[in-house]
Amino acid sequence: MRRRALGLAAVAAAFLLWGASCRARHDQTASAGAVPAIWMPIGPVPGPAVAGSGPQNPYAGDAAATMEGRHLFDRYNCSGCHGTHAGGGMGPSLRDERWIYGSAEANIFSDIAEGRAHGMPSWGTKIPDDQVWKLVAYIKSLRTPNEPDPPR
Repeated sequence: MRRRALGLAAVAAAFLLWGASCRARHDQTASAGAVPAIWMPIGPVPGPAVAGSGPQNPYAGDAAATMEGRHLFDRYNCSGCHGTHAGGGMGPSLRDERWIYGSAEANIFSDIAEGRAHGMPSWGTKIPDDQVWKLVAYIKSLRTPNEPDPPR
């Protein structure tokens, strides 16, 4: 019994020493501005997607689909959160150049279909994929000469 208690104490001491060394490494790397190698992200990582990743929009560059995407934007009340011309409101502006989860077409499709934390609902089970792609075509047209019904 005593031998078992000594073994458990040795394991506990080793664990405490390991935790202290991890904390010391974290403090050193945090003060240097680096992220410790022992931390692993959980869930989607903000930032631009890897180039060429994900499906491509079948409606990219299609003016009729872009116009339909504009109508869908209003019909599905996207403008209720993102503003009439997607300039922002309760939800973020979609006219910005930089996006938290990336601005590639596949990222925008994922944002709409799967939703995002802190307010963006998942629409993938309510809106057919072809309509989501048309919404993506409209969103990608913002701030370009191809934008239907630009703000005045």
